[in-house]
Amino acid sequence: MNAHVKIAVLLSTYNGEKFLAEQLDSLLAQSHTNFILVVRDDGSKDRTVSIVESYASAHSERIRLLPRDCENLGASAGFAFLVDYVLKNKDPLGLQSAYMMFCDQDDTWYPQKIEKLLAAMLATQAGNDSALPVLVHSDLEVVSEQNTVIAKSLISYQGLEIHRNSFPNLIISNLVTGCTALINESLAEKALPIPENAIMHDWWLALVATAFGKLVYLDAPLVHYRQHGNNTIGAKEFTKVSVVSMSLWRRILARKPNEHLIEVAIQAAEFNRRYGPQLSGRQRLCLRLCIGMGINIGIVQRLMYRLARRF
Repeated sequence: MNAHVKIAVLLSTYNGEKFLAEQLDSLLAQSHTNFILVVRDDGSKDRTVSIVESYASAHSERIRLLPRDCENLGASAGFAFLVDYVLKNKDPLGLQSAYMMFCDQDDTWYPQKIEKLLAAMLATQAGNDSALPVLVHSDLEVVSEQNTVIAKSLISYQGLEIHRNSFPNLIISNLVTGCTALINESLAEKALPIPENAIMHDWWLALVATAFGKLVYLDAPLVHYRQHGNNTIGAKEFTKVSVVSMSLWRRILARKPNEHLIEVAIQAAEFNRRYGPQLSGRQRLCLRLCIGMGINIGIVQRLMYRLARRF
Protein backbone atom coordinates (compact mmCIF):
# COMPACT_ATOMS: atom_id res chain seq x y z
CA MET A 1 0.00 0.00 0.00
CA ASN A 2 2.84 2.40 0.83
CA ALA A 3 5.20 1.38 -1.96
CA HIS A 4 4.79 4.77 -3.66
CA VAL A 5 6.30 6.62 -0.68
CA LYS A 6 10.01 7.24 -1.17
CA ILE A 7 12.27 7.37 1.89
CA ALA A 8 15.68 9.00 2.29
CA VAL A 9 18.02 6.85 4.39
CA LEU A 10 20.90 8.90 5.81
CA LEU A 11 24.28 7.29 6.43
CA SER A 12 27.26 9.09 7.94
CA THR A 13 30.37 6.96 7.59
CA TYR A 14 33.75 7.10 9.32
CA ASN A 15 36.41 4.38 9.12
CA GLY A 16 33.69 1.78 8.82
CA GLU A 17 35.23 -0.70 6.39
CA LYS A 18 34.90 -3.69 8.73
CA PHE A 19 31.10 -3.89 8.87
CA LEU A 20 29.91 -1.49 6.18
CA ALA A 21 29.26 -3.98 3.37
CA GLU A 22 27.08 -6.09 5.65
CA GLN A 23 24.98 -3.05 6.52
CA LEU A 24 24.65 -1.99 2.89
CA ASP A 25 23.53 -5.51 1.97
CA SER A 26 20.83 -5.37 4.67
CA LEU A 27 19.56 -2.09 3.20
CA LEU A 28 19.40 -3.53 -0.29
CA ALA A 29 17.40 -6.47 1.10
CA GLN A 30 14.60 -4.26 2.50
CA SER A 31 11.03 -5.26 1.72
CA HIS A 32 10.24 -1.59 1.03
CA THR A 33 12.49 -0.89 -1.94
CA ASN A 34 11.45 2.69 -2.69
CA PHE A 35 14.27 4.52 -0.94
CA ILE A 36 17.46 6.40 -1.67
CA LEU A 37 20.52 6.04 0.54
CA VAL A 38 22.31 9.39 0.96
CA VAL A 39 25.86 8.91 2.22
CA ARG A 40 28.32 11.46 3.52
CA ASP A 41 31.79 10.36 4.63
CA ASP A 42 33.21 12.10 7.69
CA GLY A 43 36.87 11.97 6.72
CA SER A 44 37.61 8.23 6.66
CA LYS A 45 41.18 7.06 6.27
CA ASP A 46 40.42 3.42 5.45
CA ARG A 47 38.54 1.75 2.57
CA THR A 48 35.13 3.08 3.59
CA VAL A 49 34.70 5.46 0.66
CA SER A 50 35.81 2.91 -1.92
CA ILE A 51 33.29 0.41 -0.53
CA VAL A 52 30.47 2.95 -0.82
CA GLU A 53 31.65 3.93 -4.33
CA SER A 54 31.51 0.29 -5.40
CA TYR A 55 27.94 -0.13 -4.12
CA ALA A 56 26.89 3.23 -5.58
CA SER A 57 28.25 2.21 -8.99
CA ALA A 58 26.27 -1.04 -8.88
CA HIS A 59 23.10 0.59 -7.50
CA SER A 60 23.21 4.15 -8.84
CA GLU A 61 19.43 4.55 -8.64
CA ARG A 62 19.47 3.66 -4.94
CA ILE A 63 22.70 5.13 -3.49
CA ARG A 64 23.91 8.76 -3.58
CA LEU A 65 27.43 9.42 -2.25
CA LEU A 66 28.05 13.10 -1.59
CA PRO A 67 31.34 14.66 -2.73
CA ARG A 68 34.10 14.38 -0.13
CA ASP A 69 34.76 17.55 1.85
CA CYS A 70 37.43 15.99 4.15
CA GLU A 71 35.78 17.53 7.21
CA ASN A 72 35.31 15.52 10.39
CA LEU A 73 32.03 16.79 11.85
CA GLY A 74 31.30 13.94 14.25
CA ALA A 75 28.19 11.77 14.36
CA SER A 76 25.60 14.32 15.48
CA ALA A 77 26.72 17.15 13.19
CA GLY A 78 27.23 14.72 10.31
CA PHE A 79 23.63 13.54 10.49
CA ALA A 80 22.40 17.13 10.95
CA PHE A 81 24.22 18.03 7.73
CA LEU A 82 22.47 15.18 5.91
CA VAL A 83 19.02 16.20 7.17
CA ASP A 84 19.62 19.74 5.89
CA TYR A 85 20.93 18.37 2.57
CA VAL A 86 17.83 16.26 1.99
CA LEU A 87 15.49 19.17 2.76
CA LYS A 88 17.32 21.33 0.24
CA ASN A 89 17.48 18.61 -2.45
CA LYS A 90 14.07 16.94 -2.34
CA ASP A 91 13.48 17.23 -6.08
CA PRO A 92 16.88 15.92 -7.25
CA LEU A 93 16.48 13.02 -4.81
CA GLY A 94 13.01 12.26 -6.15
CA LEU A 95 11.23 12.88 -2.84
CA GLN A 96 7.66 14.09 -2.73
CA SER A 97 7.94 14.53 1.03
CA ALA A 98 11.17 14.34 3.02
CA TYR A 99 10.73 11.23 5.16
CA MET A 100 14.14 10.41 6.61
CA MET A 101 15.74 7.51 8.47
CA PHE A 102 19.14 7.36 10.16
CA CYS A 103 21.55 4.51 9.49
CA ASP A 104 24.71 3.53 11.38
CA GLN A 105 27.53 1.91 9.45
CA ASP A 106 28.10 -1.06 11.75
CA ASP A 107 24.58 -2.44 12.35
CA THR A 108 22.26 -4.46 10.14
CA TRP A 109 18.55 -3.88 9.60
CA TYR A 110 15.71 -6.36 9.77
CA PRO A 111 14.28 -6.77 6.23
CA GLN A 112 10.95 -5.14 7.15
CA LYS A 113 12.39 -2.19 9.07
CA ILE A 114 11.50 0.54 6.56
CA GLU A 115 8.12 -1.04 5.82
CA LYS A 116 7.02 -1.23 9.47
CA LEU A 117 8.25 2.23 10.48
CA LEU A 118 6.68 3.82 7.42
CA ALA A 119 3.32 2.12 8.09
CA ALA A 120 3.36 3.47 11.65
CA MET A 121 4.29 6.95 10.41
CA LEU A 122 1.50 7.10 7.84
CA ALA A 123 -1.04 5.73 10.33
CA THR A 124 -0.03 8.43 12.84
CA GLN A 125 -0.30 11.18 10.25
CA ALA A 126 -3.67 9.91 9.00
CA GLY A 127 -5.36 10.78 12.27
CA ASN A 128 -3.63 14.11 12.75
CA ASP A 129 -2.73 17.34 11.04
CA SER A 130 -0.36 16.46 8.16
CA ALA A 131 1.96 19.22 9.35
CA LEU A 132 2.40 17.55 12.76
CA PRO A 133 6.07 16.77 13.58
CA VAL A 134 6.35 12.99 14.03
CA LEU A 135 9.16 10.63 15.02
CA VAL A 136 8.65 6.85 14.95
CA HIS A 137 11.24 4.58 16.56
CA SER A 138 11.63 0.97 17.66
CA ASP A 139 13.49 -1.41 19.93
CA LEU A 140 16.80 -3.02 18.92
CA GLU A 141 18.38 -6.45 19.29
CA VAL A 142 21.85 -6.16 20.84
CA VAL A 143 24.45 -8.36 19.14
CA SER A 144 28.18 -8.95 19.46
CA GLU A 145 30.82 -8.18 16.87
CA GLN A 146 30.23 -11.69 15.49
CA ASN A 147 26.42 -11.22 15.46
CA THR A 148 25.82 -13.39 18.52
CA VAL A 149 22.72 -12.23 20.39
CA ILE A 150 23.52 -10.41 23.63
CA ALA A 151 19.99 -9.19 24.36
CA LYS A 152 16.73 -9.48 22.42
CA SER A 153 15.68 -6.02 23.59
CA LEU A 154 17.87 -2.96 24.12
CA ILE A 155 15.06 -1.31 26.07
CA SER A 156 15.01 -4.15 28.62
CA TYR A 157 18.80 -4.57 28.58
CA GLN A 158 19.38 -0.94 29.52
CA GLY A 159 16.42 -0.76 31.91
CA LEU A 160 14.85 2.12 29.97
CA GLU A 161 11.42 3.28 31.09
CA ILE A 162 9.91 3.60 27.65
CA HIS A 163 6.57 4.73 29.10
CA ARG A 164 8.32 7.90 30.31
CA ASN A 165 8.31 9.30 26.77
CA SER A 166 6.76 12.68 27.49
CA PHE A 167 8.58 15.96 26.95
CA PRO A 168 9.51 16.59 30.64
CA ASN A 169 11.14 13.17 30.95
CA LEU A 170 12.91 13.32 27.60
CA ILE A 171 14.64 16.54 28.62
CA ILE A 172 16.47 14.46 31.25
CA SER A 173 16.96 11.16 29.46
CA ASN A 174 16.85 10.21 25.79
CA LEU A 175 14.80 7.13 24.87
CA VAL A 176 15.32 7.29 21.10
CA THR A 177 18.18 5.44 19.43
CA GLY A 178 18.82 7.30 16.19
CA CYS A 179 19.37 4.25 14.00
CA THR A 180 15.77 3.13 14.71
CA ALA A 181 14.15 6.46 13.89
CA LEU A 182 11.97 7.66 11.02
CA ILE A 183 11.10 11.37 10.94
CA ASN A 184 8.79 13.37 8.71
CA GLU A 185 9.51 16.62 6.92
CA SER A 186 7.60 18.72 9.45
CA LEU A 187 9.85 17.51 12.26
CA ALA A 188 13.01 18.10 10.25
CA GLU A 189 11.97 21.66 9.42
CA LYS A 190 10.99 22.41 13.01
CA ALA A 191 14.20 20.97 14.49
CA LEU A 192 16.77 22.52 12.16
CA PRO A 193 19.31 23.83 12.62
CA ILE A 194 20.38 21.26 15.20
CA PRO A 195 22.66 23.27 17.52
CA GLU A 196 26.24 22.34 18.32
CA ASN A 197 25.38 22.00 22.01
CA ALA A 198 22.67 19.42 21.38
CA ILE A 199 23.96 16.23 22.99
CA MET A 200 22.95 14.13 19.95
CA HIS A 201 20.79 14.71 16.88
CA ASP A 202 18.34 11.95 17.87
CA TRP A 203 17.81 13.45 21.33
CA TRP A 204 17.13 16.90 19.89
CA LEU A 205 14.67 15.49 17.35
CA ALA A 206 12.88 13.53 20.08
CA LEU A 207 12.52 16.68 22.18
CA VAL A 208 11.02 18.61 19.28
CA ALA A 209 8.66 15.74 18.46
CA THR A 210 7.34 15.47 22.03
CA ALA A 211 7.09 19.25 22.48
CA PHE A 212 5.20 19.95 19.25
CA GLY A 213 4.04 16.67 17.75
CA LYS A 214 4.11 12.94 18.39
CA LEU A 215 6.69 10.35 19.40
CA VAL A 216 5.62 6.82 18.44
CA TYR A 217 7.33 3.67 19.74
CA LEU A 218 7.12 0.25 18.07
CA ASP A 219 7.69 -2.46 20.67
CA ALA A 220 9.72 -4.73 18.40
CA PRO A 221 13.41 -4.90 17.50
CA LEU A 222 14.11 -3.83 13.92
CA VAL A 223 17.90 -3.38 14.08
CA HIS A 224 20.74 -5.73 14.97
CA TYR A 225 22.67 -3.25 17.16
CA ARG A 226 26.27 -4.39 16.94
CA GLN A 227 28.58 -3.89 19.92
CA HIS A 228 32.32 -3.61 19.30
CA GLY A 229 35.34 -1.67 20.42
CA ASN A 230 34.66 1.41 18.29
CA ASN A 231 31.01 2.10 19.15
CA THR A 232 30.35 5.83 19.48
CA ILE A 233 27.80 5.21 22.24
CA GLY A 234 26.89 1.53 22.52
CA ALA A 235 24.66 -0.44 24.88
CA LYS A 236 25.41 -0.82 28.59
CA GLU A 237 23.49 -3.32 30.69
CA PHE A 238 21.30 -1.82 33.40
CA THR A 239 22.20 -2.68 36.99
CA LYS A 240 19.70 -1.78 39.68
CA VAL A 241 21.26 -0.02 42.67
CA SER A 242 19.89 -0.79 46.11
CA VAL A 243 18.31 2.19 47.86
CA VAL A 244 20.38 1.40 50.95
CA SER A 245 23.70 1.00 49.20
CA MET A 246 26.52 3.33 50.15
CA SER A 247 27.31 3.95 46.48
CA LEU A 248 23.85 5.43 45.93
CA TRP A 249 24.12 7.76 48.92
CA ARG A 250 27.61 8.79 47.91
CA ARG A 251 26.25 9.83 44.52
CA ILE A 252 23.36 11.74 46.08
CA LEU A 253 25.54 13.60 48.57
CA ALA A 254 28.58 14.03 46.38
CA ARG A 255 29.87 17.55 46.08
CA LYS A 256 31.33 16.92 42.64
CA PRO A 257 28.78 17.73 39.91
CA ASN A 258 27.78 15.15 37.31
CA GLU A 259 29.21 16.17 33.93
CA HIS A 260 26.40 14.53 31.98
CA LEU A 261 23.76 16.48 33.88
CA ILE A 262 25.64 19.67 33.02
CA GLU A 263 25.39 18.71 29.33
CA VAL A 264 21.67 18.07 29.81
CA ALA A 265 21.32 21.53 31.37
CA ILE A 266 23.13 23.18 28.45
CA GLN A 267 20.89 21.38 25.96
CA ALA A 268 17.78 22.38 27.95
CA ALA A 269 18.91 26.01 27.96
CA GLU A 270 19.38 25.91 24.18
CA PHE A 271 15.95 24.36 23.70
CA ASN A 272 14.40 27.05 25.91
CA ARG A 273 16.21 29.79 23.99
CA ARG A 274 14.99 28.43 20.66
CA TYR A 275 11.42 27.44 21.50
CA GLY A 276 10.55 28.93 24.91
CA PRO A 277 7.76 31.29 23.75
CA GLN A 278 6.06 28.41 21.90
CA LEU A 279 5.96 26.08 24.92
CA SER A 280 3.38 25.59 27.64
CA GLY A 281 3.97 26.86 31.18
CA ARG A 282 4.56 23.29 32.42
CA GLN A 283 7.10 22.62 29.69
CA ARG A 284 8.97 25.83 30.49
CA LEU A 285 8.99 24.99 34.21
CA CYS A 286 10.55 21.60 33.55
CA LEU A 287 13.15 23.21 31.31
CA ARG A 288 14.05 25.64 34.09
CA LEU A 289 14.54 22.78 36.55
CA CYS A 290 16.79 21.00 34.06
CA ILE A 291 18.71 24.20 33.36
CA GLY A 292 19.29 24.37 37.11
CA MET A 293 21.19 21.08 36.90
CA GLY A 294 24.03 23.05 35.35
CA ILE A 295 25.07 24.29 38.79
CA ASN A 296 28.53 23.24 39.96
CA ILE A 297 27.32 22.00 43.36
CA GLY A 298 26.69 18.28 43.29
CA ILE A 299 24.01 18.01 45.98
CA VAL A 300 22.00 20.94 44.55
CA GLN A 301 22.35 19.54 41.05
CA ARG A 302 20.94 16.21 42.18
CA LEU A 303 18.08 17.93 44.00
CA MET A 304 17.11 19.69 40.75
CA TYR A 305 17.34 16.35 38.97
CA ARG A 306 14.97 14.68 41.43
CA LEU A 307 12.48 17.53 41.17
CA ALA A 308 12.55 17.34 37.38
CA ARG A 309 12.04 13.56 37.51
CA ARG A 310 8.73 14.04 39.33
CA PHE A 311 7.03 15.44 36.22
